[in-house]
This record gives sequence, structure tokens and C-alpha cells, in this order.
Amino acid sequence: MSMVLESGGAAPAGTTGLLNIDPRFRIGAVGVFAIVVISLSSFPALGAALAVALAMLLQARLPVARTVRQVATVDTFMIFVIISMPFTVPGTPFLSVLGLTASWEGLWEAVRITLKANAIVLAMLTLVGTIGPVELGHALARLKVPPIFVHLLLFTIRYIEVLHAEYGRLRIAMRTRCFVAGTNMHTLRTFGYLIGMLLIRALERSERIMAAMRCRGFNGTFPLIHTSHFCPRRDLGFTFGVAVLCCGLIALEMSHVLSL
Repeated sequence: MSMVLESGGAAPAGTTGLLNIDPRFRIGAVGVFAIVVISLSSFPALGAALAVALAMLLQARLPVARTVRQVATVDTFMIFVIISMPFTVPGTPFLSVLGLTASWEGLWEAVRITLKANAIVLAMLTLVGTIGPVELGHALARLKVPPIFVHLLLFTIRYIEVLHAEYGRLRIAMRTRCFVAGTNMHTLRTFGYLIGMLLIRALERSERIMAAMRCRGFNGTFPLIHTSHFCPRRDLGFTFGVAVLCCGLIALEMSHVLSL
């Protein structure tokens, strides 16, 4: 069975140097960068990691407004970390609220977590977020990710809009019956029926899709579209640059630890 899907969201070829890198190398680079950043604890090293991520973002020339919104979504969760962490980590107190004591150690740990999260998110938005979803699935398959996860990703991309349209039809049916949401048992029961009916229809559609695939000779594997173009000089140079940056971050971390 041939499966032809257009990859949406991929950056046009020839836009910038980073976006022309083979997706497999970009995925691997993000994984290595994330592992290195998570292992850092000193503020100089974390600041350098965040600066590297910002530099990659600027080099990729992503839309500023959309990128800020995406990063702000992560920082919204970080607000709860910054507020709660000082009260949960023992150490030198600096504030007391309702009998709870906040420590400086907890505050610095919250700042570290925030810096790590922002550096990793910016790197992912730059290197992985610019890969089209279908191209991402095929790159993961070439990296020998278990096929079941690749299939789930590709099917989710293909049918998420179908399920959303089904949900829209069910909501229209509810409105035509003059349903108005409120804080009562009738509303809870109605939304329960809505979720149950959506799951039933999704199951029925999945069975029809599976039957259609079997009729077309589906054997459990998808042929990969040749969208990756390996360029030794470009891709290996990128890999070497990422390795040098990660080694530099580790060296900065070790120098700070030895200076203590």
C-alpha cells in the first residue's frame, strides 16, 4: 500500500542553513543538547545554553510572535514551579507566608529549572518544530524508532482533523436541540454522552480504515518517502558544531564546579 501525505509545516528548502539540515541529524542534535542541558547546574553554563538556543532561533529566522507565544505557554507552567519550589526545598529562609518558609536554595533551583526548560524548548522549536509532521515521522522511522510509534504519529496527523470535524457535527446536533451548558448534572451527563459517542464513532471509523487498508494489501509497514537528502559536508559539519557546543557547555560547567 502506498501512502502519500504532504508534509505540512516544513520550512522551505534553501531558507536558512539550519533548516536545510537532514531531519535525522536535527532530531539527534536536539536529543544530545537536551541531555547536556539537563545535566547542567551552574548559572554560567545554563546562561550559555540559553544563549546558544537563542542564537539558533535567530539563525532560523522563525516568526517572532508565534515563537514567543509557544515559549510563553511553557513559561506559564514555570510560574507554578517558581512559586512552589522555594517552599518545598529546605535551606536558608528569606520569606515566610502563612507559616510556610521559602528558601533561597529553592528559589535558585526554580530558576535553574526555568532556564533549562526555555533552552530546550527553544532548541526544539528551531530544530524539530520546523520539520513537517509527516517528514518527522519518516525521519523517526529511519532512526529505527519502533514502527508502532511512527504509525501512531502518522495516523494522528492524518485523522486528528477528521475527529475534530466529527466533534463539530456532534456539537451542532446538541445546539439544534437547544442545549445550553450549565453547572448541573444534565450538563455533565450530556458531555459524558458527547465524549462516549465521539469515542464510539472514532472506533467505528478506525475499523473501516483498517478494513480498507487490508483490502489494499497493507502488511504493517509504510513505504518511506525519500524526503531526506544527506549532504556529508553540511550535515556532518552541523553534527561537529553541535558536539563542540555541547563539549563547551560541559567544560564551562566543570570549570565552575572546580572553582568552588
